[in-house]
Amino acid sequence: MENNHQHLKKGLLPRHVQLIALAGMIGTGIFKGSSDTLNIAGPSVVFSYLLGGLLLFIVMSALAEMAIVFPNLNVQHLVYKAFGFHISFIVGWLYWVNWTIVTIVEILAAGSFLKYWFPSVPLWLLSFFCTVLIIGMNLFHVKYYGEIEFWFAGIKIAALTAFIILGFGILFGIIPSAIDDPLSNYTEHGGFFPHGIGGMLSALLVVMFSYGGAELIGVAVTETKDAEKVLPKVIKGTVWRVILFYILPILIICGLMPWNNVSGEDSPFVQVLNITGLPGAAHIMNFVLLTAVLSAANTGIYATSRMLYSMAQNGEAPKRLLKVSKHGIPINGITIVTICILIGVFFAYMAPDRVISYFMTIPGFTVLLVWISICLAQLKLRSQYTEQPFFQVKWFPYTTILAVISLATIFISFIFNKDNIIGSTVCLAIVFLLAAFSFAIGNNREKNDEA
Repeated sequence: MENNHQHLKKGLLPRHVQLIALAGMIGTGIFKGSSDTLNIAGPSVVFSYLLGGLLLFIVMSALAEMAIVFPNLNVQHLVYKAFGFHISFIVGWLYWVNWTIVTIVEILAAGSFLKYWFPSVPLWLLSFFCTVLIIGMNLFHVKYYGEIEFWFAGIKIAALTAFIILGFGILFGIIPSAIDDPLSNYTEHGGFFPHGIGGMLSALLVVMFSYGGAELIGVAVTETKDAEKVLPKVIKGTVWRVILFYILPILIICGLMPWNNVSGEDSPFVQVLNITGLPGAAHIMNFVLLTAVLSAANTGIYATSRMLYSMAQNGEAPKRLLKVSKHGIPINGITIVTICILIGVFFAYMAPDRVISYFMTIPGFTVLLVWISICLAQLKLRSQYTEQPFFQVKWFPYTTILAVISLATIFISFIFNKDNIIGSTVCLAIVFLLAAFSFAIGNNREKNDEA
């Protein structure tokens, strides 16, 4: 294999990176997951998204600061530099498990949305078609992946923007509708805090899962041109846009319909559009949901294949995963991810309801651990900076410590939540196995080094 085929190609532009991060965060979490958060906290869930957004900003700022000081190092490399092989091994493989499961679920969701138009076609066949489509997109030069993802994310953002404009038009009586007094929905049905502060904090578990994907910027950094210049701008822009695209739609949904009428079966967005009587609303929203989950799956395959490549560089995965195609794509990594998706589709075909519900508890768990590791890495590496970067986390170390404590508290709440007992058990078992593997592989490495 030629040497120049051993490196990933730098083909991502700033607009690609910004949209990739948005694509990871704006998907099933807002279009479908918002029904869960509304049932948990009612209208007060907007404060959950604000608090989650604050933690997101601290984590992303810490990541940007380290990326400037240590150019060409992604999240995996930074954790390795801070804590060495064992922690890096556990975090890297956890992150890979996270995105692999998310990708499987998004592929299955895409198949279910296609079934709306093709009810006679079996779900497994539609999901298989989506798998072939998304894998194909990831086999081209990374700049084409970035361009496709740019337009995928653009559709989602355009749909959300249209929803926000339409919603506020109805709320303030500019657009006529059958809703008599929309603003009363904020105060009736138990008020703005129907389940108290406890409900608002409980919703944070789903919120953190929804925001998961922002750290993908830390994976994409090694394929970004002029990363140290564009990262701070990209991160600042990403954070406020995501908060905007979560909080405003939630406020509109709570205004246009009672929060306790939100069902878990349909997306709240579809329910609201049906109330307005907009012609073809269901078809329009189904198309948007389809592009949203395909976009998230596209992002997931990108993330998982790059994480395997990164771990192979550190000796935490087989060296064969360093092989790249003539387009600079980690071909073996994508092959492994494809096999995992097909296995996931098969299991979901056997028992779709149970498998998907169990799968969805794991990503929230892993996102929290990855975010905590990013913050801890910054706390550890700050003293090793040869020069201070032009972009820094404000009020360091207090803001980073606050983020670690907050994330750890949410994590502990997740573990002891009786509704998550199966997911928590699986997640803890995975962490235990990864820790055991890391020490076994680490000991072999030490023996080899001595030899």
